[in-house]
Amino acid sequence: MRSGKNYALSLEIDSLKAKKKSLIESLKAAEKQRNDSDIDAATLALDSVNADLKEKQKAFKKSENQVLIAEINRHKFIYLMMIIPLAYYFVFKYIPIWNAQIAFRDFISLKRTGITGGTWVGLENFKTFIGSYYFWDLIRNTLMYSFGKLLVSLPLSILLAIAIYECTRAPLRKIVQTLSYLPHFLSWVIMYGILLSLLSPSQGIVNDIIKLFGGTPRNFLTDPKAFPIIVILSDAWKEMGWSAIIFIAALMGIDGTLFEAAMVEGANSWQRVRYITLPAIKPVIVVVLLMKIGTILDAGFNQLYMLYSPAVYSVGDIIDTWVYRGTINGQFSLATAAGIFKGVIGMTLLFISNWASKKFTENSLF
Repeated sequence: MRSGKNYALSLEIDSLKAKKKSLIESLKAAEKQRNDSDIDAATLALDSVNADLKEKQKAFKKSENQVLIAEINRHKFIYLMMIIPLAYYFVFKYIPIWNAQIAFRDFISLKRTGITGGTWVGLENFKTFIGSYYFWDLIRNTLMYSFGKLLVSLPLSILLAIAIYECTRAPLRKIVQTLSYLPHFLSWVIMYGILLSLLSPSQGIVNDIIKLFGGTPRNFLTDPKAFPIIVILSDAWKEMGWSAIIFIAALMGIDGTLFEAAMVEGANSWQRVRYITLPAIKPVIVVVLLMKIGTILDAGFNQLYMLYSPAVYSVGDIIDTWVYRGTINGQFSLATAAGIFKGVIGMTLLFISNWASKKFTENSLF
């Protein structure tokens, strides 16, 4: 926030800069004409302006700092609330970066030599991971679930947000919104129990319906063909309502007069959504999409760890589950290398997609 004093100082600084530029041009002209008296006069005037400019800039910076301190003091309780998330990220995100060096070492925990005790092996662990038999299957499965969830969950979240926003009955809107984001607060342990009760080959509701029509019961959770569909749809069911909240917030910021004008012009509901609603929330959609692309290799460890079994390893094993098993088996260096590989790929995709979005849509994350 800029105070009146700062604004006046900024005007004076701009004026002095313009005067300085004019004097420099006059000095160059005098030097070109070799007029000593004009050169001396322009030099003296320029020194005076430089001194005034330096003094004004110093005063402006001091005033800006005072305003900043006043604003921080005014919102001190909000800044205090930031201590908890900052501490969380420092402890659980930044400190572990030091331990990531075991990806470049032959780290053996049983030797108890510490993080820096292992022999430095460079990129050997990365080469082992990339050259492993499971590498391409892990990449394929990870991308399949990541893009599948993105292509299903994001459009459904947008549609749900628009449906809730367009609903004219307030009680129904609140009930639907509450019920839609409630599954987000259920752990995947509970979700697994729900899915098991629905898909169990012996007592599941879905198989009961199949048997009712003369079909043969199927164990969907151990079927390699059905398992990916179940993973993607169950994730959409669980997270769709929660993801819709940010789009509902964006919809609330649309100027209502735009809809009124469209209705006067005879636009129906679909036309209002197409020409007003979607363009208005386009920047939010782009930001959400970029954030999801940045974590495209996070295919959902908790979900897959609860749902998969050895019968569906071929389509259910992703980088995170492989890293987890490697950690359990004591292959800490290899597992860490796989984790760093995933992070580097995600960061690269984020920068590329952000650049492309900024170039072609003029909307970007940064």
